[in-house]
Amino acid sequence: MRKNITLLIILLLMVTAMTQISVASGHPSPEAYDGWRMGAQTWTFRKFTLFEAIDKVRSLGLNGIQAFPGQRVSADINDKFGPDLTSEQRQAVKDKLQDAGVTVYAFGVTGVPANETGARKLFEFAKDMGIKTIASEPNPNQFDLIEKLCIEYQIKLAVHNHPKPSRYWNPDTVLEVCEGRSHWIGACTDVGHWVRSGLNPVDCLKKLEGRIHDVHIKEIEDGHDVIWGTGAGRIKGILEELDRQRYNGTFSIEYEYNWDNNLPEIRPSVAYFNSIAETLNPTGWAPLVKSDFSNVETKGNWFFKDGELTLKPKAGSDLWTKTKYNNFVLDLEYKVEAKSNSGVFIRTQDHNWLPWIEVQVEDSFGKPTSRHIAGGIFDIKEPTVNAIKPIGQWNRMTITADGPVVRVVLNNQKVLDINLNNWTKAHQNPDGSKNKFNVAYKDLPRSGWIGLQDHGQKVWYRNIRIKEL
Repeated sequence: MRKNITLLIILLLMVTAMTQISVASGHPSPEAYDGWRMGAQTWTFRKFTLFEAIDKVRSLGLNGIQAFPGQRVSADINDKFGPDLTSEQRQAVKDKLQDAGVTVYAFGVTGVPANETGARKLFEFAKDMGIKTIASEPNPNQFDLIEKLCIEYQIKLAVHNHPKPSRYWNPDTVLEVCEGRSHWIGACTDVGHWVRSGLNPVDCLKKLEGRIHDVHIKEIEDGHDVIWGTGAGRIKGILEELDRQRYNGTFSIEYEYNWDNNLPEIRPSVAYFNSIAETLNPTGWAPLVKSDFSNVETKGNWFFKDGELTLKPKAGSDLWTKTKYNNFVLDLEYKVEAKSNSGVFIRTQDHNWLPWIEVQVEDSFGKPTSRHIAGGIFDIKEPTVNAIKPIGQWNRMTITADGPVVRVVLNNQKVLDINLNNWTKAHQNPDGSKNKFNVAYKDLPRSGWIGLQDHGQKVWYRNIRIKEL
């Protein structure tokens, strides 16, 4: 008996360790509200391919999408996203999602076939793609079959409301089909369509409390979408009501205006959402560099354009936080021009003097690993693998500083995991190689400023968020 218990404990420890490794090897989800996840309904980008929509979503710093049926997959795949995709085409989508760090958390608004064979095909597709929720507007007589499949596949069905006179324009009709059903049947609430139907979104949300699976979020003024926080200003009240309900789920941006170029309006909408969300149930994630530069020191050579932070080359002035950080997780994206060399400084004591800890940012695509390529700590430790993407592509990097431990994840790969206490001598690394620093890294302070280096070459950053540990 004791032997069996011992084996069980060992197995549990192994599973725990594997889970920790899996979690540690990826990038975080830096949401503003603890329990909410912001994504986008790709109908917002219906004039583009699914692959282009994924890139646009990631440019906003979002990690998820609700995909709609019928969107062309990519320039190379003319077929539409949906259950009819071949296994090879589905794998191409999965590869794109994995590379972008985006998941498909929902699919819709889609019809559900009335026959079990067709409906099962839809649910099989959702399961294969990792989809957790199907948004639809089924006939009331379909729900016995739908609920059966929801329970079998562990996938939710969310009843969507198009504007009046559609079947489910009023939340009362949604509640009718949910009556007596399990939690797998609920609502995909479109707050903008309620406005178009002459209803108050907050009142509608109150009626559906406990049944909401996803929220199509938008602000409507003069019949079309406007930047959140403007117009009638309904978003704040909507978020406060969902916070009161302790809603724990997804928000899908559906911006149905200025179709050819709506990112400039969606980006401030996301910022507004975060500004409200972080006052309700904050996760601790915050911008490292505010858009007005009020929390950093610069000499005017850094500027934001279309949500991207860049600099005037050859100005030679680094950007520094006004706050000193101790233990933290820093998540960001960057790209560089050919032959560029830059870096992210952490726990720095003096802006103009060594030593510092520099996580390397540079054009190192195709280079062998060394202590001077992207993802490593300059002159101290090389990354385990060169994970950098080719010039012109965005790279995502997560830096964790926790006591003496520094970890770096680059493009979904853990490339660095070191303990600074192992650097016991000045000018020498633990493997006997030399470095340029006249202090043992174990003796460096565990708190300091964070800086972005101006090395005289072009570099771009976006979605720079930090969370103190």
